[in-house]
Amino acid sequence: MQEPLEARAGPVPVTSVRDLPPPEEAPQAEETERIFVASQWQLMWWRFRKHRMAMFSSVLLGLFALIAIFCEFVAPYSPDSYDVTYSFAPPQPIRFFRDGRLVSPFVYGLKGSRDPKTLALVFEPNPEAVHPVRFLVRGEPYRLWGTFTSNVHLFGVEEPGTFFLLGADRMGRDQFSRIVYGARISLSIGLVGVFLSLILGIVLGGVSGYYGGIVDTIMQRLIEFLRSIPTIPLWLALSAALPKEWSVLRVYFGITIILSLIGWTSMARVVRGRFLALREEDFVMSALLVGASEARVIMRHMVPAFTSHIIAQLTLSIPAMILSETSLSFLGLGLRPPVISWGVLLREAQNVRTVATAPWLMWPGVFVVLAVLSFNFVGDGLRDAADPYAR
Repeated sequence: MQEPLEARAGPVPVTSVRDLPPPEEAPQAEETERIFVASQWQLMWWRFRKHRMAMFSSVLLGLFALIAIFCEFVAPYSPDSYDVTYSFAPPQPIRFFRDGRLVSPFVYGLKGSRDPKTLALVFEPNPEAVHPVRFLVRGEPYRLWGTFTSNVHLFGVEEPGTFFLLGADRMGRDQFSRIVYGARISLSIGLVGVFLSLILGIVLGGVSGYYGGIVDTIMQRLIEFLRSIPTIPLWLALSAALPKEWSVLRVYFGITIILSLIGWTSMARVVRGRFLALREEDFVMSALLVGASEARVIMRHMVPAFTSHIIAQLTLSIPAMILSETSLSFLGLGLRPPVISWGVLLREAQNVRTVATAPWLMWPGVFVVLAVLSFNFVGDGLRDAADPYAR
């Protein structure tokens, strides 16, 4: 017997045009379903992508991080290489046209002469000395991360040519190379300092918010006392306590610990507020009723519940650490030469006459501003992304 046409054709899912969802509602339904089944980190990432400045700042911070990690390879010269004949040499711009023709990038050499009135050393481009700018050029030897020996740099000119992309300082040292090396210290001290502040803030703020009572009262009075002390005098006193005979490494960790001891209070306040709100939640009470220890409740249930807020707070705290180190080093009470950081480099710009003569000495301040703004934009994006359902 021949089967009915309906049986051979299979079931018909839609019997009427009225059963089809409106065109504008179908994508919204799919988007809503995708949100309901997504994890917390997926929701944060989808919302973070909509923050254009945060995305751009993330790329910029990633570039800064790569430069800091591979600073020996990126820098054309060693940060300590000097030539006093190029004292306060101006930046050498990269040129692409010569005699009206497009050519490979090059720079003109510098020709120095004395001003007959001021006797100051004045530099002018020397069109007769043309130095091609090449990638992966061989130059001064270095030890990458103190382990691998090489003499290949990302870009530069071959000897005996000179290439001061951002000018030179009073000792004739390449400013760009010193800024690149300084990025490693200035950025890492912010990350290390914030990491220590995170530990102190979570432990002390968590204890204060979870137990409450007299513990909370004592902890909050301590935080208020620390926050009431003027910041700069406190920095000066703690930095002056560091022995001058300490090595560079000890001074670095000493400054990091000092900044952490000062900066943990804001993190503790955030953690305390969240603990006060979470300790009355049903999932916390359920964990306590089934016999979970207080340490497990705090670390496995309460802290993960506001991890996104901690990440946002951390990102906003790093710029404060960078500015603190820069301020201390600029005042001569933080890191000291031969350590190279952006704050140490800015000490060269303390003299107004020097800045008027060589304004390119202010370039480290530009990189500080870029790094701080980038961290702030990323922090804003993460803070908005921490609440994915907000409009």
